[in-house]
Amino acid sequence: MTLLGFVAGIPLYLIFSSLSLWLDQVGIAKSEITYFSWAALAYSFKFLWSPLVDKLPIPLLSRIMGQRRAWLLVVQLLIMGAIVWMAMTNPAAGDGALVRMAMATVLLGFSSATQDILIDAWRIEASTEKDIAMLSSVYIVGYRLGMITSGAGALFIAGYLGTAVGDYQYQAWQISYLVMACTMLVGIATTLMIKEPPTKQDLVYETRDYVGVLLVFVVAVVTFALVYALSGDMIHWLAVQMAGVISNEILVDTLIVTIKLLLAMLAAVVMAKLVSYSRVINQTMMKAVYVQPVVDLFQRHRRYIVLLVGIIALYRVSDIVMGVSANLFYQHMGFALDEIAGIVKTFGLIMTLSGGLLGGVLVVKFGILRIMLVGATLSALTNLLFMVMAGMGKSLLFLAVMISADNLSAGLAMAAFVGFLSLLVNRRYTAVQYAMFSSVMTLFPKILGGYSGGMVETLGFAGFFLMTAIIGVPVILMLLYAMKVNAFDLSEPDGQKP
Repeated sequence: MTLLGFVAGIPLYLIFSSLSLWLDQVGIAKSEITYFSWAALAYSFKFLWSPLVDKLPIPLLSRIMGQRRAWLLVVQLLIMGAIVWMAMTNPAAGDGALVRMAMATVLLGFSSATQDILIDAWRIEASTEKDIAMLSSVYIVGYRLGMITSGAGALFIAGYLGTAVGDYQYQAWQISYLVMACTMLVGIATTLMIKEPPTKQDLVYETRDYVGVLLVFVVAVVTFALVYALSGDMIHWLAVQMAGVISNEILVDTLIVTIKLLLAMLAAVVMAKLVSYSRVINQTMMKAVYVQPVVDLFQRHRRYIVLLVGIIALYRVSDIVMGVSANLFYQHMGFALDEIAGIVKTFGLIMTLSGGLLGGVLVVKFGILRIMLVGATLSALTNLLFMVMAGMGKSLLFLAVMISADNLSAGLAMAAFVGFLSLLVNRRYTAVQYAMFSSVMTLFPKILGGYSGGMVETLGFAGFFLMTAIIGVPVILMLLYAMKVNAFDLSEPDGQKP
């Protein structure tokens, strides 16, 4: 589980912080750099294709390796290919190169999100109620190690090879990303080594049934893309109207993107529903793949479903929004790449391991919701340390303290949160329901994170970090209420209790 967590954590910083520093050295504007973080929105929409990953077999390979392992192997090869594509693209070569970098980043986001679906399903299906908390804990340890490898490791390599602000060296970043691609061999070796977990498959369908479900998915994706792209004129008119009422440009942009996403999703759902009524579509399979997992989830948590969605949607908002621009802040403060990587590798590594393992132990002793509350509170408070540094100037000692506190709180919070989500899942619908949870978890934070560069340019770094601490308060209040009313029964890993 630790090794799988490691390869799950590799892609994230290659999309966020390491890529941000690379583009910053090229001279791309901060407001444009943070738009690249939207490539990770695939993590927020993976519930759309999670049923296909759950049910659709890969010819021959699924029969030999099993459903989970076959898909894992394929997507891990895709991840390697996407990172190599990024490495072979020099974003300083013009707009065309920047577009190719964006396409490679989107492929990396899509394939790594799919890998997460499979690893999450494998973890839940291979665990029991007794060991799910510790498995979640060591998964987070591995995940944070992967993030440090692709964050600090990539920076170490690039800095060692001579690239810096004002002295951009493409070859340094190219070699760094090629090395990161090679780290995915750890995941491939692990996938070949592990056993296929037992799964509960209700029915076995024919090939044409799987093709029918795939057709519905393709129609939905095409509809989503077309509506999102073609709604520009209407949304531009709406933006002009909103600008007359709301003076905050960043807020207007965020609302506009949210509206476009909702319109596109609604159109995709309607078209998918219409196509699903076709005679070539197996209605029983469509219900089993897309409808039953959602119905089951709402039936079991119907009393506090709004509270549940609120907690999941906001739990990581403070951490994710701040993280998109954190490395830009370090570079802005005058830290060199090797200094950033050195502090992250030493203090960050120790605190990541400590936070993940401590979270697992504390969850067993005190319960998941209590430790989630502690983690959410610490995550918001540690953002204030960044605000303090913005006002005091460069200090390696304070950077070490800040990174240590941030990684400790993040490791502890995520260990508890992953255990929380894992225990809410019904094992009959493992891949789909966990993908839904983790999609909700990252959607709003990643949309907001895409505007973090603009927020920094408007508010300054100090104001930005204060804002990221404040937006962490609502989820703390939700957790306090959930504990007061005992909203969630987390005693059954199969999720059979309401």
